[in-house]
Amino acid sequence: MKWQRDLGLTMRVWLTMFLLFIVYLVFISILSALGVGLGWLVILSVGMAFVQYFFSDKLVLMSTRARVVDADEYPDLHQMVSRLCTTADLPMPRIAIMPSPVPNAFATGRSPRHAVVAVTDSIYQLLSPKELEAVLAHELSHVKNRDMLTLTLASFIGMIASIIMQNGIFMSLGDRREGSPWLIAWIVAIVVWVISTLLIRTLSRYREFAADRGSALITRDPQSLVSALEKISGRISRVSPEKQREIEGANAFFILPVLSSSTLQQLFSTHPPLEKRIAALDAIEEELRGY
Repeated sequence: MKWQRDLGLTMRVWLTMFLLFIVYLVFISILSALGVGLGWLVILSVGMAFVQYFFSDKLVLMSTRARVVDADEYPDLHQMVSRLCTTADLPMPRIAIMPSPVPNAFATGRSPRHAVVAVTDSIYQLLSPKELEAVLAHELSHVKNRDMLTLTLASFIGMIASIIMQNGIFMSLGDRREGSPWLIAWIVAIVVWVISTLLIRTLSRYREFAADRGSALITRDPQSLVSALEKISGRISRVSPEKQREIEGANAFFILPVLSSSTLQQLFSTHPPLEKRIAALDAIEEELRGY
């Protein structure tokens, strides 16, 4: 298979980075004008980014209670991933199983050589081999596109804004200056956080389209992914909200998010609506028939 670089994803990555850079410059300029000390904020944010970059896979596995398994435990799963990696020209990632009644899958890691592909034990039982293969190809497409690294880098400004949002009011209480700059910084940080979050979530939604397309190119079978997404969505809707909340924090990584969203929440959603993903996969099916 000759991998087709997703120019749409590449252009959106650069546009998002450019817009975030502009927001970053404006944000830093306002904070500097207010006299807010930036040193500790930058150091703390850089430290958080460092940990997120080098240890993201371990942190995600810990938070989801996913366990790395070897080929002796899940030989079929390892063989399936190995075949897909050969097709996609990727190194073999580590494979993990996550205990949860919510069928789902995710990929994490800073590079193809440090990647982890995980599936819940319930999805392993729910899907047919072809459907599971399509889901795994979707996750491997995230690895191929290196979009997890992109989101990590793009989140830097959001980290600074989030720190000020969480501590700005507290800092303003100890500031005796007239018109406390910390209170103004807190308001500015909220605006910056909203803008940066919208930009990152918009990019995140597109990367799901790109990974769906990657799955179709790897397997040459987009309808198996359609069937898998429909099955996963149907089963998730039948799982209790309590069980869904247990893993809600990892929504950005999953192939489908848990818990239904309101219209406002959809604006901040990390995933596009299922109907649009299916429509895009149907269009890819027609495209592949032309080859």
